[in-house]
Amino acid sequence: MTKTTVTIGGTRVTQCQKPHGWLGRLTLLSMNSRHSRVTDWGLSHVSVGSQDAILDVGCGGGRTISKLAAIASEGKVYGVDFSKESVVVASKLNRRAIESGRVEIREGSVSELPFSNDFFDLVTAVETHFWWPDLPGDVGEVLRVLKPGRTLILIAEIYKGGKTKTSQLAEKYLPISGMKLLSENEHRMLLTNAGCLDVQVFVEPTRGWICATAKKP
Repeated sequence: MTKTTVTIGGTRVTQCQKPHGWLGRLTLLSMNSRHSRVTDWGLSHVSVGSQDAILDVGCGGGRTISKLAAIASEGKVYGVDFSKESVVVASKLNRRAIESGRVEIREGSVSELPFSNDFFDLVTAVETHFWWPDLPGDVGEVLRVLKPGRTLILIAEIYKGGKTKTSQLAEKYLPISGMKLLSENEHRMLLTNAGCLDVQVFVEPTRGWICATAKKP
C-alpha cells in the first residue's frame, strides 16, 4: 500500500515527517533555510548558557544544532532524529563541530531517547513535536533526560487556530496527514499535564509562529 501524501505549503508532509531519498535531502535543505527565522524567534525566549549540554529532538537538517553550538561554545550539542537521511545531512552540515567533539548526532526516536536521566540543560524541538507518535508520553520521555529546573522549548511555524494560510491548510488536512496540531491552550495544557513548571506560550500571529517553554520540576 502506498502511504498517503499531502502537499502543504509546497512540501509533501511525508517528507517533512521522515525525510528519505533524494527528495528528502532536498526537503532537509529547504527546512534549514525556511525554519531559520522561526528558530531564532523561538530561541529568543530561552536562555542558552555557554557551557550547556543541549539536545535538539528531531534535528532534521541540522541548522538548529549549528545555531545552538555557536551559543553553547564551551558546551556540547546533541541531535537525534529517526530519519537516517536527517542524520546524514545534519552530520555533514556540522562536520567540523562533530570532529572537535562539540556536537554529536544520533539516529533515534523521541519515544526512547538514547540518553541517561537528568542529562541536559536545554531540550529544543523545532517543527517536529506535531509528528511525535505519543505526544504526552514523548514529552515525558523528553523530561526524563532533562535536568530538574531546566528548560524544554517547542517551536513551530504552524498551530491550530493560526490565521496564516499554511496553518489553515495543515488544520484542514489533519485527518489524513497524521499531524497532531495543537492550539495555544493545548500547548499549555500538554506541558502542564506533564507536570512542568513555569509554562509559557508565545505566538507571532501575523507569521503563524508559536513556541512553548516549560521547566522540569
